[in-house]
Amino acid sequence: MSVQFMLAAPTAAVDAYSLTAGRLVGTTAALVALAGVVIGRLALARSADRIGTVNRRSRAIVALVAGLTGMVIGALNLAVADGGPGTGNGVVGGFLALLLGLIAVILGRLALARSRRAAAPPHQVTS
Repeated sequence: MSVQFMLAAPTAAVDAYSLTAGRLVGTTAALVALAGVVIGRLALARSADRIGTVNRRSRAIVALVAGLTGMVIGALNLAVADGGPGTGNGVVGGFLALLLGLIAVILGRLALARSRRAAAPPHQVTS
């Protein structure tokens, strides 16, 4: 079998349950973004008020970083994909990583703003 024949041959369909490199990257990006959503939600939880603003701030930053990381990896995976969903390129995982990453970034930003408000000294009213 020659190399030209192998390069010219159309790619075979990928089995629905086979784990390809594209699917692995897309799934990993989606899991990182999902972790950002969970951590961002924990940073916004009312129980975090008892813990303190330092823990809320660190959780918010972790949620932001995880969300942005998932979005970047998902976007890169979509950029190199040469087919649609079901082709084994991880397109579904890439889209899911973009969506979950955006949610994680929004939750992290809200928690960061809330931690800054809680850490600010109260306003003193002078009469």
